Amino acid sequence: MIDSVVVIVVHLVFALAITPVLIGVMRTVRARLEGRVGGGIVQPWRDVIKLFAKEPLRAPGSSPVLTWAPLLLMASSLVLCALIPLVSTLPLAGVPGELFVVVSVLLLGTVALAMLGLEAGTAFGGMGSSRHMVFTALVEPTVLLSIYALSVPAGTSALAAIVRSRRDDLSSLLNPVSILAIAALIVVVIAETGRLPVDNPATHLELTMVHEAMILESGGRDLGWLEFGSWLRLTALLGLTVNLAVPWAVAGDASWTALLVGVAATTVKLVAAAALLAAVEVFLAKLRLFRVPELLAGSFVLAFLSVSASYLVF
Repeated sequence: MIDSVVVIVVHLVFALAITPVLIGVMRTVRARLEGRVGGGIVQPWRDVIKLFAKEPLRAPGSSPVLTWAPLLLMASSLVLCALIPLVSTLPLAGVPGELFVVVSVLLLGTVALAMLGLEAGTAFGGMGSSRHMVFTALVEPTVLLSIYALSVPAGTSALAAIVRSRRDDLSSLLNPVSILAIAALIVVVIAETGRLPVDNPATHLELTMVHEAMILESGGRDLGWLEFGSWLRLTALLGLTVNLAVPWAVAGDASWTALLVGVAATTVKLVAAAALLAAVEVFLAKLRLFRVPELLAGSFVLAFLSVSASYLVF
């Protein structure tokens, strides 16, 4: 039980510390490739500290949704980071790390964002929420199917056990099942975190907004919770994907040596993946809104094929 508490604390501290750095790395890589200086790697820290120091402004007559949705998003993101094996694959006693539990927590934050967009009562918020839920209807099944395909050789749906099984059996990393499932998960990370070509986090144009449209009416601490919660979702999903794809050096126990090695290895993998994702974004244009479901449907097909292949291979 003590080991489980230590691992959860390490996961949360690691996620809170690395998340603004990842956002800073992505912004800096994009800025340099586009010929700009950029705000630097620590600029996201300055942004959230400034937002948390400001009082939120809420419209008269607004419901508690405007207050509780940002906190719910942040809380669900923290739970997500605690459940996903970012640093260690040690089973957490009394804590359900099952695939379906993790996807349910992910969906909880998604619904909180959609309710926030609808609460504003504006055209932008309503459009952003409707688009967000349409994308979610395709993203969530893809997450379930792709990770389920990877769980077949492990014989369990617990994420920590899946990562541990892939770490111990490196031959499972380059088979067709793994390649199809990881490819589907990469599209899921892009869609769920609002990155190009699904969404553009740097724009406020009506025809391109999805995530930004839902948070337009928030400010101060509320906006700080929303931004940090969304960034944590990126860290959790990207960390899960890189640890499934490259499971080396993930800690197998709660010893400090293993945890430090796991923190260092996951940091390197996350920073490299974030930099690569940002570099690829520079050469992509945002898809037209009606083309995005086609991309997400394609990822669902990849996930479905990975499940089918898993029963043939294993």
